[in-house]
Amino acid sequence: MIYTVTFNPSLDYTVHMPVFRAGAINRVVQEAVYPGGKGINVGIILRRLGLPVRLLGFVAGFTGAEIERLSGLAGCQCDFIHLEEGLSRINVKIGAGKTVLAGEEKAAGTEAALAETGAETAVNGLGPEISDENLRLLFQQFDALAREDILVLSGSIAKGLPADTYRKILERMNGKQVRVVVDAEGELLTSAIPCHPFLIKPNKEELEELFKQELQSDEDVAVCAEKLRQQGAENVLVSLGGDGALLAGEDGKIYRCLSPKGTLVNSVGAGDSMVAGFLAGYKRSDGNLSEALRYGIASGSATAFKDWLAEREEIEALLAGI
Repeated sequence: MIYTVTFNPSLDYTVHMPVFRAGAINRVVQEAVYPGGKGINVGIILRRLGLPVRLLGFVAGFTGAEIERLSGLAGCQCDFIHLEEGLSRINVKIGAGKTVLAGEEKAAGTEAALAETGAETAVNGLGPEISDENLRLLFQQFDALAREDILVLSGSIAKGLPADTYRKILERMNGKQVRVVVDAEGELLTSAIPCHPFLIKPNKEELEELFKQELQSDEDVAVCAEKLRQQGAENVLVSLGGDGALLAGEDGKIYRCLSPKGTLVNSVGAGDSMVAGFLAGYKRSDGNLSEALRYGIASGSATAFKDWLAEREEIEALLAGI
């Protein structure tokens, strides 16, 4: 079984409009509501690729109930902890061909501003607080994991939790032979690396932040990725956006793969899809890292080329050309 943890899931309300005018009334031409959160995204892609998944984390209120319902409709088993207080957050994603200030289009010299396309704006909610008792219940769920299970820890943690929460989870998994994936930033990631996670997935910008240097070439990225592997991570998958990804593998080799060509529609969930694809490829190929990387690239790209998470057919169509 593959378990994913989303500490602060959301309902993602996604809207599209030709022009977004800040400070004015806007009317949408297209809208959708999706279950959100990195662990949920990973879980849905894994299910679409035919792997068994159980979603863990915390939900609250009517928004939490809808997150759980939509995740179930996507084929995932849900074992969320229900909080007695608060509401799971709502994140608003605004896609617009152009973004202008109210009245700006009437001002002189605004043609250049109106010509900017592809603007994407997000307003993310806070979410409920997680108590020590809530966290204890989650840790009890971890105790049920067994040999060969995979645990995916993705994204930020809820307010009120310590920054070394992921490290504590890895320590709890010590000796259980459970593969743990960590896709996070800052101290959440760095504190977990010495505990030997199976996979971490920083992007290039996060890698530059960790090492306080600009990475100008694949060689630069490879050196930093290998340093993280030497610090404890078994596999380091670095997403490079439209340039694909680089993997410092558990076998000591460096793997590099380019993304297929396509039009970027929505970057939300692409990194999560890459993680899911990597895991699916790894399991299907009995640990072949090159194949795992190909699946990761295909999954991440297929999601980036559409409004939401990719379907299996879309992933496999891209995989054939990588």
